[in-house]
This record gives sequence, C-alpha cells and structure tokens, in this order.
Amino acid sequence: MIHLKSISIHSWDASSKDRFPFNLAVVQSLQMMDFTSPVTFFVGENGSGKSTLLEAIACAANSITVGRETVQTDSSLTAVREFSKCLRLSWQKRTHKGFFLRAEDFFGYARRLAQMRTELERDLKDVENEYQGRSKMAMDYARMPYESQIHGLQERYGDGLDNYSHGESFLTLFQARFVPGGLYLLDEPEAPLSPLRQLALISLLKSMVLQDAQFIVATHSPIVMAFPEAVILNFDKLPIHPVEYDELEHVKLVKEFLNNPDAFLRQL
Repeated sequence: MIHLKSISIHSWDASSKDRFPFNLAVVQSLQMMDFTSPVTFFVGENGSGKSTLLEAIACAANSITVGRETVQTDSSLTAVREFSKCLRLSWQKRTHKGFFLRAEDFFGYARRLAQMRTELERDLKDVENEYQGRSKMAMDYARMPYESQIHGLQERYGDGLDNYSHGESFLTLFQARFVPGGLYLLDEPEAPLSPLRQLALISLLKSMVLQDAQFIVATHSPIVMAFPEAVILNFDKLPIHPVEYDELEHVKLVKEFLNNPDAFLRQL
C-alpha cells in the first residue's frame, strides 16, 4: 500500500538559505519526490541529507516517535521542523498509523522500558509491604494497577528488551509496535542488526507490506537495500534519482571487497 504519494517543497525565505538544513544541496535542489513503491530506500554517504529529509517528512506527517519525545517537541529536530513547514505531503490514503524510528533512539527506549519495569516491580513490593496484615481483597485491589502494567509490558515485549541481544530486541520492538496500514519511517535500522538479523528484517518488511504498510528507509546496508521491488533513491548525485541495486557504489564496493579483501587491505 502506498499511503504517501509524494512530497514537494514550497518556496522559503531567501534569508534561510545559509542556515541548516536549508543550506544543504539536497534541500536546495529538491522540488518533488514521488513514492511509487511500498518500500523506498534513501541511499547516500554521510552528510548527503537523506536522514534530514526523512526527519522532515516525519515532522510534516506528525509521525509518532519511538524512544523520544514527539516530533513536535524533540529539541534535536528544531531546525528540521522549520524546514518541514515547507513540505507539502500528498496522500493516496492519509494514515495516522506507523512511527518514526532512528537507530540511536531505540537504545534509549529499551533502557527506559527496563527502568519502567523495575520501578513497577519496586512499587508492587512496596504495596505488599504496606498491606501486610490487611485483607487479601484489599491487597489484591492495591496490587492490581501495578500487575496490570507489568502484564502489559510482558505481553508486548516478553521478558524485556534488555534480556535480548541488540538485534533481537530491535526486531522484538519493531514487531511489538507494528500496526497494519501505517507509514513507517526508519533511519538506519541496520545499526543494531547482524547480517542474519538484517535478513530477518527484510522478511518482516515483506510480511508487513502485505498488511498495507509503507516504508521509507534511510540505510547504508547493501543487504537491506536488496529488498525485492523496492525503489532506491540516490542522494549522492543531485537531483535525487532512482538507481538500480547493482549500480550502487555501496553494493559495488562490498562485492569487490568480498571478492578480494587482501587487495583492499594492502592499500590501507
């Protein structure tokens, strides 16, 4: 399902052109971008502007965030929010489902979940101590809200994201927060994932696309980029344009390195 059909840019105040992110070449060259596949990859070197544009789309769409404040209050997005006001989003079917997830936000979210569970268990223990000597009914009523919240965390995240490896916990979080029919904006989701887990992510994306999800993903991973029938947009050569998987410098370099790593290492 393609929910977000395209983005286009309004004109902005000329006095902004020397300020981030308006000073980025990708921002100054962008007029319109169409989304023609349920999975679109933003690909380019660090500093090419792919993450900035993804953040701006998240702000313009008022996406739910995972692991931080809302896109409207997150201080790290202050400059991007100004740029997002210049974006016009065209929808085939407006959706408020889905989320925006940056790799670095995931780790903080996992820590907060663990802290939340620890605090709930401590509060539950305090209730048990406080209600010693009172009726079982009174204690059960007092325990109920804490047990309900702990059960909710258990039901959604199992034994806790902190009990898994980074890769396992990322995929667990991703599955737990997934809702069919949503727009999902992912910035470098491969960061906590081994190559095997990246293949698992591809499998998840395939099943989620069948549930009317749309994905826009900024990535450096040649494995993730190999998703069947995805559109790959190259940010390294402006204007942004679609590119075939085998034409990507990331892919060519990895193939050449794996075919002859000694040749590369001798030149270092």
